[in-house]
Amino acid sequence: MSTQRIPLLRPEDLREVADLGLVARSIVEGTILGLHRSPFHGSSMEFAEYREYSPGDDLRSFDWKAYGRSDRAYIKKFHSETNLHAQIVVDSSASMGYGDPTKFHYARCLAAAIAYVLEGQKDGVGLTLVDDGVRLRLPPAVGPTQLRRIFGALEEAAPASKTSLAAALDDIAGALGRRGLVAIISDLHDDEEALRGAVRHLRFAGHEVIVFHVLDPSELRIDVDRPVEFEDLETGERLQVHGATIRDAYERRVRDWIDGLRAGIEGSRADYRLVETTEPFAAVLSDYLHGRRARGAGP
Repeated sequence: MSTQRIPLLRPEDLREVADLGLVARSIVEGTILGLHRSPFHGSSMEFAEYREYSPGDDLRSFDWKAYGRSDRAYIKKFHSETNLHAQIVVDSSASMGYGDPTKFHYARCLAAAIAYVLEGQKDGVGLTLVDDGVRLRLPPAVGPTQLRRIFGALEEAAPASKTSLAAALDDIAGALGRRGLVAIISDLHDDEEALRGAVRHLRFAGHEVIVFHVLDPSELRIDVDRPVEFEDLETGERLQVHGATIRDAYERRVRDWIDGLRAGIEGSRADYRLVETTEPFAAVLSDYLHGRRARGAGP
């Protein structure tokens, strides 16, 4: 495995960068070196055709059932399913506009990097932007033109509207054809039970699911001892509280919320990764892909 040092780009380093192609290359540089087998590929085999047996053929591929029926000797030929179809789902609801850099900025950079990795493997990759419904859907396709479409859509998008992520995921599960990979990037501010059900729906449909749960550090911890005001970016509702008074109860509730989401997602045999927007993009992606490779994961 390569020992080249991974460039640990910080979100603030990329805040003013508009070209997601440059961002993606910067994030991915060094991230998957040494992974000689695709970190996203599965290892399934698909039947191709029969041919007559010739002496010396591998008997593990000999079709004994056909021989018993017809008294003729056949070999089953297979080909590897080497091309993955992946759909990257990015939450573009108003709550993703929180933070500096915003959660949405972080999400679209991470999405661009994942798309860059998949295109480099010659896999089909698509993009879905969701808020209170499916705002944009690019079906999976292969090639640099598709990558430019994805980057362009991410660059033009802005967070808006309320969250109906679970309903959008159910819609996606019904719309996707062949089984593949679904990578979800969201703050998961939606009904917990509905989200767990949507992930189960995707898994039942045969898709592999990765959830990157993107949060700003201030959503996880209250670091002030003065009065603070919370605002719901999707409803405009405001609440004034004192930081020191609610800190312990707030952080306990957040931990319980995250633990519940993690348990529900992983209970469906999907991957869950909590990401803070202060974490370097390259470190997040590298850590996930290397862990995935170590587990031998694949659809």
